[in-house]
Amino acid sequence: MLNAELRVDTHLHVWDLAVSDYAWLKPEHGLLYSSWSPEQAERELSRCGFTGAILVQAEDSRADTRYLLEVARTNPWVLGVVGWVQLDDPVVAEQDLETFSQFAKFCGVRHLINDDIRADFLDQKTVRASLVQVAQRGLPYEIHDAWPRHLDQAGRLAAELPELTIVVDHLGLPPRGRSDFAAWRASLARISQLPNTVAKVSGLGCADAGLSPAVLHEVWDTALELFSPDRLMYGGNWPITVSTGGYQPEWQVMSDFLGELSNEDQIRVLSGTAQRVYNLSSNLLSMKRNALC
Repeated sequence: MLNAELRVDTHLHVWDLAVSDYAWLKPEHGLLYSSWSPEQAERELSRCGFTGAILVQAEDSRADTRYLLEVARTNPWVLGVVGWVQLDDPVVAEQDLETFSQFAKFCGVRHLINDDIRADFLDQKTVRASLVQVAQRGLPYEIHDAWPRHLDQAGRLAAELPELTIVVDHLGLPPRGRSDFAAWRASLARISQLPNTVAKVSGLGCADAGLSPAVLHEVWDTALELFSPDRLMYGGNWPITVSTGGYQPEWQVMSDFLGELSNEDQIRVLSGTAQRVYNLSSNLLSMKRNALC
């Protein structure tokens, strides 16, 4: 039974096609090829009993990050923003970090690494130098869709920069039902051995295997075994989930899994890890105060 009252979705998107191009988003994406507003997002969260969410960048641009920070400023349910910083130039990265860090809800950095043609992106000296600055500011760095190109690189990064918290989005994109599932698990196991790594249980219903509880349970069990609830976070990955029925169907499956945990472990996955990784205590307190006014 799911008992955790404080629920933080750590992986939610909003975007506005009038703000930027979102080059990865095409008409062939069907319903997804549209603007998805904060109002729509809030309704989805409310239906499933979530307290708030972390907005995550959907484009490698300052325009998208500025848009998310403005959404966060005007919507108390937005607890934080994981934005984009130009990591391949340490001087520019420092300027971006200085600018965005003026916003209280700027809480992490991500780059759409799977869309980058540079297979060695995480190993580049300029990127490493920028990530040192990210770590010095106490911000985590999120690895997007890491399998198969970048999961091992992420492990090297975590080992060589232990002061940087690495967040593995979507559990590294597990290849469910494919021949490389065992290789993915072995790579995820290696990175999980590093104490500065955490993982998001998110985006699992977007692969070909759909939302089958039997198939998803194998991935969920792997996550629990490798990271434990103390280093796991839940993310709904809306509106990407519109391709598999929207927010509620995936949440229903995952909430059943979460309900099998103790109350303490539910709290860890649904809020505790997020509070620690994104330093959310002050933002949650502010939200509670607004609710009382």
